[in-house]
Amino acid sequence: MNKTDIIYTLAKTCAFSKKESRKVVDVIIDIISTSLADGEKVQVSGFGNFETRERAERQGRNPQTGDEIHVPAARYAVFTPCKELKDAVNQREKLNLLEMK
Repeated sequence: MNKTDIIYTLAKTCAFSKKESRKVVDVIIDIISTSLADGEKVQVSGFGNFETRERAERQGRNPQTGDEIHVPAARYAVFTPCKELKDAVNQREKLNLLEMK
């Protein structure tokens, strides 16, 4: 599923137009992105947590040439699913395995 699929499903489920659904999805993504850029943790109950972590600067290697390169410090986004989401995913996998037999 991609962003377009999410927009289509939202429009169909909530009786929104696709234009309204696109606006809702874009605003939600913008809110999460802005909060992470500001260093805030975003918690969505029943889904999971978004947060940023720091990666220290280090020395790396160019895989093509083997030369040492400097990799600067960076922040990166991390998603941690909540227990309910983990259970739902695992339950779904178990159901699919049963259907295959």
